[in-house]
Amino acid sequence: MNKADCTGNLIIVSGPSGAGKSALVTGVLRSLPQLRFSISYTTRLPRGTETHGVEYFFVDRQEFQNLIEKGEFLEWAEVHGNFYGTSSRFVDDILKNGEDVILDIDVQGARTIRQKRSDATAVFILPPSFQVLRERLECRRLDDGLVIEQRLKRACKEIRHFKEYDYLIVNDNLGSSIDELKSVVSSARCRIAVRIESAKSILATFGGVDAEDPR
Repeated sequence: MNKADCTGNLIIVSGPSGAGKSALVTGVLRSLPQLRFSISYTTRLPRGTETHGVEYFFVDRQEFQNLIEKGEFLEWAEVHGNFYGTSSRFVDDILKNGEDVILDIDVQGARTIRQKRSDATAVFILPPSFQVLRERLECRRLDDGLVIEQRLKRACKEIRHFKEYDYLIVNDNLGSSIDELKSVVSSARCRIAVRIESAKSILATFGGVDAEDPR
């Protein structure tokens, strides 16, 4: 199917910090064509080897506020004292090109986007247990003890919303979880709403919807 035959799919991925969302999204991006990552804006500082324009667009609070006032965000929220936002223009430009967009956003942001884009496909990522989540956060060595406890406290609230999503992946084994997320993206691409224009073109070769015999 030619990518120009339809607009792309919007795939939302949410879950508590440490559940493995980034690893899953990265794995799917590496193996599926016509899939792009939605790069969010944030006021937090880069971590490790994070690069502006790759993992995030890193901006200061004033620039972020300017973007809010201009209506540039599909959604935005304050998380752990920092602001995060999804650019409407960035997402729509990709979708109009027939490519799919995958977003890694929190529960609040996912809810906002689904109110505006009801056709979005939403996936929730759960860790196999609270203890595993704690171990993952500690092993990352990105946050101090206080921040880890804040993330765990927030996780207890976030996981209660998993029923609001279309799909649930328990990230116990990374390889298997990547395969499951790939299946979700593939299934979204096969929806009638996505392929309707392509189907109409094919039906036209049969003489149209009401034709009994195209010969």
